[in-house]
Amino acid sequence: MIDYQILKSGSSGNCTIIKSEIMLDAGVPYKALLPYIKTLRMVLLTHAHKDHYNESTIAALSRERPSLRFLCGNWLKNDLLKSGVFRCQIDRLNVHERATYNSDSKAISGCTIIMEPAVHNVENCAYKIWLPSGEKLFYATDTNSLDGIKAPGYSLYLIEANFEDSEIQQRIDAKMEKGEYAYEIQARQNHLSRQKADEWLSKNKGISSQIVYMHQHKNKD
Repeated sequence: MIDYQILKSGSSGNCTIIKSEIMLDAGVPYKALLPYIKTLRMVLLTHAHKDHYNESTIAALSRERPSLRFLCGNWLKNDLLKSGVFRCQIDRLNVHERATYNSDSKAISGCTIIMEPAVHNVENCAYKIWLPSGEKLFYATDTNSLDGIKAPGYSLYLIEANFEDSEIQQRIDAKMEKGEYAYEIQARQNHLSRQKADEWLSKNKGISSQIVYMHQHKNKD
């Protein structure tokens, strides 16, 4: 079983630590990472929204750990440089590309990372991570769809299940009847429902797969 700690998940911040070495997203204050500063070896970033990308946290990580590797899509390169991350710390990928770290790498030797597309209102991605142990995990939040992505029999799925389709539609209808703004419309357009998550998982999960629902919506009223 893959060891993981979810430090935060949702609109107020997102950050998950895998085996004390791989950090997925950086949407938390730097102090939340203090137990892992010395053991982290890779930071995987998805997109520029502040609940996933805390600029001051990333800057502090780069200063304190100049050998730390940051992996991101091409769309985040300039943001990282502006945050003070050294150019030599940044690895970039395009969707469908993979990076494999060998024994000479400062990242985790034997780890392979594949970037998959995410459907959001900014450029974004999901990640497949193949660990040296042979275990595989899939991480996807802030996406409307996982169509075309296959990750069969993975050990761990960290996957968004933001809302229930019927519930969010009821909330939209109620607000529109009152002439109120329904922010749920954007949530439905930019995030993955529990139903979509479960449909995708039914085609990919194995008998012993572990499933963790991420970025679950909390009502504002």
